[in-house]
Amino acid sequence: MTTPLSNTTPLLDRMQSLISQSKELNDRQFVTALGRGLVILAAFEHHERLTHQQLCQMTKLPKATITRLIHTLITLGFLRTNEYGQYQLGSNAVRLSATAWSRHDMVAYAEPLLRQFASENEVSVNLATEVEGEMRYHACCRSPARLSVNLQVGSAVPVARTAIGRAFYAASSRARQAVIINNLKESLSNEAFTHAKSALTCAAEHYEQYGYTVSDGEFSTDILAVAVGVYDVATGQYAYSLNASVPSANWEADDYAAIIVPKLQALAERIGGGDA
Repeated sequence: MTTPLSNTTPLLDRMQSLISQSKELNDRQFVTALGRGLVILAAFEHHERLTHQQLCQMTKLPKATITRLIHTLITLGFLRTNEYGQYQLGSNAVRLSATAWSRHDMVAYAEPLLRQFASENEVSVNLATEVEGEMRYHACCRSPARLSVNLQVGSAVPVARTAIGRAFYAASSRARQAVIINNLKESLSNEAFTHAKSALTCAAEHYEQYGYTVSDGEFSTDILAVAVGVYDVATGQYAYSLNASVPSANWEADDYAAIIVPKLQALAERIGGGDA
């Protein structure tokens, strides 16, 4: 039986405990070497710089193991040495941390804005990002109108068949687009992948010309949605996409887009900029 760990427990202690538990459970899927490397990084939670000896004492790992792990982490840019021979978090570790916190802060900042937008425009509005070939919802505000699909935080929808997925793909860099395509290829049948890739190509062309994407009954037959990318000025990339959906019986797609897209673009810019 595993022992629950408090969120207030120091990160290094929590990770060491989890590694021990995995060993006790004979978890063959657990990669101990990777776990040890992450333990090295966790040691810096409350320390700006550490020596080799301090890392050995804190992690309780053999000196030779620490040496190899440090070399690997320096090579990958997750650690660096200063002029005194001490170790500090490297640029890649800082970059990941900044991205994670930026996204966390962005969602928290976005939630009241989404609620206001949904209320004022009588639409459902959602914030999502791509995870392993699906769009994962991070913030959701439903409209007063009843929709057939009840999406909540944590819900996942297809990338290629939804406006929010198409917008994320269209706004992403070519490198990120390639990752998305590869994720889809691994998770879809050949026929479904061909359709998905074609839909995303068309959506990217539409986005380039008009600045938004649309899904009219393709994900759910009675839902009309438009979406735009959300550019995070803190990280210099499109971190999310944002949609606004209504019952399709109430609107023509072009009329709906003409009214709601400019407002949605302004909301996305406000969320991405992080200022009121």
